[in-house]
Amino acid sequence: MKYILPILLIILSYSCKKENIQTEGTATLQFSNDTIIFDTVFTSIGSVTKQLMVYNNNNFDIITNVELRGNSGGNFRMNVDGESGNNIKNVKISANDSMFVFVEVTIDPTNTNTPYLVSDSIVFTTGNKTQDIDLIAYGHDAYFHTANTYGDIINGDDTSRFFYHQLECNEVWNNDKPHVIYGYVVVDPNCLLIINAGTNIYLHKNSGIIVGNPFSSTAGGTIKVNGELGNEVTFRGDRLDSWYDSLPGQWDRIWMYPGSINNEFTYVNFQNGTIAIHADTVSNNNPTAVINNCKINNMSAIGILGQGAKLEVNNTIITKCGQYSVVCNIGGDYSFKHCTFANYWNFDHRNSPSILLNNYYEGSDGNIYIRDLNNAYFGNCIIDGSLTTEISFQENTIGNFNYTFDHCLIKIDPNEDTETSHYINIIKNESPKFINKNTFDFHLSLTSPCNSAGDFNITQTQSVLFLDLEGNLRDNVPDLGVLKRIN
Repeated sequence: MKYILPILLIILSYSCKKENIQTEGTATLQFSNDTIIFDTVFTSIGSVTKQLMVYNNNNFDIITNVELRGNSGGNFRMNVDGESGNNIKNVKISANDSMFVFVEVTIDPTNTNTPYLVSDSIVFTTGNKTQDIDLIAYGHDAYFHTANTYGDIINGDDTSRFFYHQLECNEVWNNDKPHVIYGYVVVDPNCLLIINAGTNIYLHKNSGIIVGNPFSSTAGGTIKVNGELGNEVTFRGDRLDSWYDSLPGQWDRIWMYPGSINNEFTYVNFQNGTIAIHADTVSNNNPTAVINNCKINNMSAIGILGQGAKLEVNNTIITKCGQYSVVCNIGGDYSFKHCTFANYWNFDHRNSPSILLNNYYEGSDGNIYIRDLNNAYFGNCIIDGSLTTEISFQENTIGNFNYTFDHCLIKIDPNEDTETSHYINIIKNESPKFINKNTFDFHLSLTSPCNSAGDFNITQTQSVLFLDLEGNLRDNVPDLGVLKRIN
């Protein structure tokens, strides 16, 4: 600390003794916080200063370099024990002593390119050892959901803490302001989260919503997302810069934990995440989720991941997924009607098909465990993409493996026997002739084989199917997929 500097100078002037300074990678610093959150909501241009204490609890002096790193465009500034700058070198901290680091942030919330969450980090390099402190500031006026509790994860003799935001038991999110999630929001068992029409949800990297609490002995929890045509709910990353508009993997997932039931997603746009919807095991006849009139685009991994789940999906389009559009894994019960799966992933190489069906898993003990695929039904759907085949079957013949493609256009291994009861009036390995798949316009052209190729009886099974995704009335000879042809 600064007040001991004169004493140190006097001692040094009368001593020729070599200083005990540690510069190798064995020295560790301790900090008053591992994350600094500037929790003031900015409604006008303003700055806030926060303080970090850095402790050297070792019995020797250390030399460390302190650097401010990130891409926030100069929003943060740093002062290290009286010296200003973003890269302060050779900072000495005496044995069993400490120092202050002051960090200031200035944000202009009227700048539409400012992210909802501005994040950088302070990096301390001591010899070969690197430690960092995260800096988080809010860039706009919004509802911010950051960690307010934690659960312990026990792995043998090791215990780690999982920090998350615990919601009120029955909470409603409205569209008067955006909602920003940093980390994970958890919907507790027997509780309900309602998200109303027009609400925009922005998620930071590795953030998501878990429906059902992994740290509770009680199963359950429900989310209902109530978008409307022309007033959809949107889940997307929190970076607003144009470079991020088409970048996948910016947030994690909406995960319905085992036992979560009766979830609903209506007119929801999922953009640029890792997995849009992850539906885990359900042990009763209630649906895990009903998904109607949704758009899932640009997921770095999977559009919809079901694991022993019961899903009803209607009028939904899934495009551009780095691995699969849909995974029906370790059994379950699935229904897809008037859906379009058009996986023209162009971010990097993809070698996983659009659709995966599976009825078993390999346990950690190396044994195979059967999970019946009771039903995987695809009616009036389009399954297409950039691979030579877009459907994969992982069947263990010991268990049930029931699937049906009913009045669908499918892209499948040409050697697959489709003259069985699993296939009803399919169009095999023909181009759906979208208006322009390169610009991701998946309306049907006038010459598409999907025109008038559907079964009216499938369309009539649920009222949500009477209209296509854009609200156009389907006739008694419906087109395949989520959108009618362009006349």
